[in-house]
Amino acid sequence: MTRTADLIARKRSGAELAPGEVAALVRGSMTGEVSDAQLAAFLMAVCFRGLSTAETVALTDAMVASGRQLDLEAELGRPVVDKHSTGGVGDKLSLVVGPVVAACGVPFAKMSGRALGHTGGTIDKLEAIPGLRVELTPEELVEQVRDVGLAIVSQSADLVPADKRIYTLRDATATVEERSLIAASVMSKKLAAGASGILLDVKVGRGAFLPEQEEARALAELMLELGRQAGRRVRAVLSAMDEPLGRAVGNALEVREAVAALQGHGPADLVELALVSAAELLQLADPDVPADDARGRAEQALAGGEALAAYERWIRAQGGDPGLDSLPVAPSVMHLHADLEGVVQSVDARAVAEVALAVGAGRRGGDGRIDPRVGVVCLRKRGDRVHPGDVLAELHVVHEYETAPALARLAHAYVIAPRDAEPVAPVLELL
Repeated sequence: MTRTADLIARKRSGAELAPGEVAALVRGSMTGEVSDAQLAAFLMAVCFRGLSTAETVALTDAMVASGRQLDLEAELGRPVVDKHSTGGVGDKLSLVVGPVVAACGVPFAKMSGRALGHTGGTIDKLEAIPGLRVELTPEELVEQVRDVGLAIVSQSADLVPADKRIYTLRDATATVEERSLIAASVMSKKLAAGASGILLDVKVGRGAFLPEQEEARALAELMLELGRQAGRRVRAVLSAMDEPLGRAVGNALEVREAVAALQGHGPADLVELALVSAAELLQLADPDVPADDARGRAEQALAGGEALAAYERWIRAQGGDPGLDSLPVAPSVMHLHADLEGVVQSVDARAVAEVALAVGAGRRGGDGRIDPRVGVVCLRKRGDRVHPGDVLAELHVVHEYETAPALARLAHAYVIAPRDAEPVAPVLELL
């Protein structure tokens, strides 16, 4: 029996592998000594048996070591912060938080991904802005953060190449949702990207990959431990994702809504989560800042226009046009009307995401095209009173023949009843 087969067999039987053994599997997967079949077998064994914290740390470290590593604090001579979202519906949070934090004088640098499944991707949203470059070299990233205080770019190919290889097999073998593998994948990329402070936004609810708060907390705690083991300052927020965040779902629509938040008239849930997240990031940069002071600085940056100015500088620095008039617009806007009187009890985020996906706002496969113009705007959400004929949502489409089935599916996302329904706080828990 080969050494690799022996390791697979031991993990399949529930044994704990030594850190060096885990590292050898990752290295071998990059050199060809470990075949795709063997790596897939190992991943399936992990899916059934799990990994200990020590094994997860070893896996994360080995994935980080597979490529280039940045140290942004050393490069810039000051703490740099980053955030990660586990994926949601209408989650344009980074487009608001980054400028707020940068306006407060704390550098914000983030490498982001594209849409995955029903959830949106920050890079796809940014690509809705005409001319904007999302592919920067690590050197360009550092220079922009030094000059502008803010950069959000696509994942560099030379950072954590092992994650790309492993994720491809996870996707092909139905092992994506194993907690340790998720944690290692997320944190390896965050650690390699080089920020000294990292905020983890772990979504909870129907529109998230983790519908239960207990599951989300367990994943957050594991990722926090991986960050601490690597010597980083880390915090986590568990945020609600039963309904879309804000109102807009779709790339150009979400950019518009993010700018509206920076202008001072964004949806309350988006603004609140942005302020909480920004305050957490400011404290990660300087742990001596009291929580109330951090929140106050974030509020002032938003209210005083400094955050909007930081957004405009950032977009221009990456070659984009920050003006809203430059954003693409769908040729047709159709409306979903209420057919009874009552109070909106819920708007199913997953159902809204599926409608947005159906009209072209997301990709159905890894190479699928996204239309940045299309999507859904939920004008009414939980707690809003409606009357027959009131507009519940807008459907932004290219082809009007798409609207009848899409509007029918969107109608099923809404639950309206005669009783009151209090809005759910966007922040469920801070860790």
